[in-house]
Amino acid sequence: MTAIAATAPGKIILFGEHAVVYGRPAIAVPVNQVKAKAVVLANPIGQPGQVDIDAPDIGFRTTMNELPEEHPLRLAIQGVQDVLGIPHLPAFRLRLTSTIPLASGLGSGAAISVAIARAVSAFLGKPLPDADVSAIAYRVDQVYHGTPSGIDNTVITYAQSIFFVRGRPFEYLKINHPFTVVIGDSGMRSPTGLVVGELRQRWQEDPQPYEAIFDQIGKIALNARRILETSQPVGLGVLMTQNHALLQRLDVSCPELDRLVQAALDAGAHGAKLCGGGRGGNMIALVDERNAQHVATALRAAGAPNTIITRIG
Repeated sequence: MTAIAATAPGKIILFGEHAVVYGRPAIAVPVNQVKAKAVVLANPIGQPGQVDIDAPDIGFRTTMNELPEEHPLRLAIQGVQDVLGIPHLPAFRLRLTSTIPLASGLGSGAAISVAIARAVSAFLGKPLPDADVSAIAYRVDQVYHGTPSGIDNTVITYAQSIFFVRGRPFEYLKINHPFTVVIGDSGMRSPTGLVVGELRQRWQEDPQPYEAIFDQIGKIALNARRILETSQPVGLGVLMTQNHALLQRLDVSCPELDRLVQAALDAGAHGAKLCGGGRGGNMIALVDERNAQHVATALRAAGAPNTIITRIG
């Protein structure tokens, strides 16, 4: 029996998280050093519709029918069924592995959904186009995160750097000069849905000050796009640090992230900011390639249990 496998990369948001939910632009890029993988294998002795799921990284084994209706793994599989119009699945085994840290702002949930959608649809003999894969991952994120921006499913599905405004077609971003980023893990899981929901509640109670901050974040993203497409990327550093200060004003950072941002700056990074939902998860720092290991070492000394050095563009 031939196994069908599919992978999906992680992602980071360079600029615009949270503000993107409110219609401002954001920039996101894939991180190919980490990946989610789904492997599907037929189960000739299983009952029709029996889907055995094994996620050894987290010690999780179950069947699809044992999962709650709104569990993200079940939603991803059923999303493929719905798009393909298949009322009954054949028996198969689904094995999930990932090197993307969970709940860290690197898109682990969307990457798993994308990998599942691709592997399961290919196993069924009807590989889905990217648009359908992205839509399935977005619907899963809607249940899991409440009001997702659409960035995770888009940048992970297409594995391209993108300029994104919610409700508009995304644009591929041509990066003029590649650059190096160090990603630092705070060691805390990021409760994205909770952070997004709390910010929305505060915005609803008093929108004006939040709208002003969202506007500033949006302008930073526009300036960053211009630099990425036309200039040397060193100018992104100041914008990153400014963006982080605005995210602090939105109360989505935390002492652990702030400490890592400062450690990166002290170690010679051009700029640094939290990445993703905040209150945990990861931060990113723009560095010279020759200084990347030094910054990564400084981040670990400041409490980061893990670091990733990635080349963008």
